[in-house]
Amino acid sequence: MILTRRNGGDLRVKQIATWVGLGLGVLALVLQFGLTITQRLGNGDNIFGAVVFFFTFFTILTNLALVLIYASELWPRQALSWFRSPVTRGMMAAAITLVMVFYHFILAETWEPQGLALICDTALHYVTPIYYVLWWILFMRHGTVKLSDIPAMLLPPTVYLVYAMIRGAIVGEYPYPILEAQRLGYGQVAINVLMVLVALTVLCAIVVAIDRALTRIDLPGP
Repeated sequence: MILTRRNGGDLRVKQIATWVGLGLGVLALVLQFGLTITQRLGNGDNIFGAVVFFFTFFTILTNLALVLIYASELWPRQALSWFRSPVTRGMMAAAITLVMVFYHFILAETWEPQGLALICDTALHYVTPIYYVLWWILFMRHGTVKLSDIPAMLLPPTVYLVYAMIRGAIVGEYPYPILEAQRLGYGQVAINVLMVLVALTVLCAIVVAIDRALTRIDLPGP
C-alpha cells in the first residue's frame, strides 16, 4: 500500500521515515568524510586536495543528493526546490540503484574494508540506496515522471562523468577503475562510459514504469 497524505498518522509516518533517511545519510557521509580526509592527509595530501578527492566519487555525490532530498521534504525552502521535483527524485532512485549494483558486481571484490570503513561501505552502497528507493515508492506521489524526462535525468550523471575524466586527465587520478584512461586507453574508457549510461537509461526507464504503475494504487490526497 502507498502511504500518502490521507491523514495525520500517515504524515507522521512519512516525517519519521524522512528523518531516519536524513540521519542515515548524514551519519554515513560524515563518517566517510572523516576516514577519507584522515587517510589522504596521512598520504601527504593537503586539506583542499583531500576534500576535492572526497567529492570526486559518484557514491558521495548521490548520497549527498539523497540527504538534500530528505531535507527538502522536511524544510520546504526555495533553495531546495530542485530536490522536490518528481523528476529529480525519480532520477535519484535510478542513480542510487546504479551505485549499489555497480559496487556490488564490479567494485566490491577489489578491496576488503574493515572496521569503520566496512560500516561506511555498507551504509553508502547498500543501506542508503535500498532505504531511499523504498522511501520513494512508499511516500512519494507518483504518475508525473515520463519517458521524455529521461534525457534530463541523464544530464547530471553525464556532467559528473565529464568532470571526472577532465580532472583525471589533469591530476592523473580517477575515482573508479573503469575510468582509468592511462591504464585502459580512452577508447576502452569511452566504451565503459557508454555502458554505464546505457545501464542508467534502463534504470531510468524502469523508474518511469514503476512510477506509472504506482499511480494506479496511490491513495487519494486531501
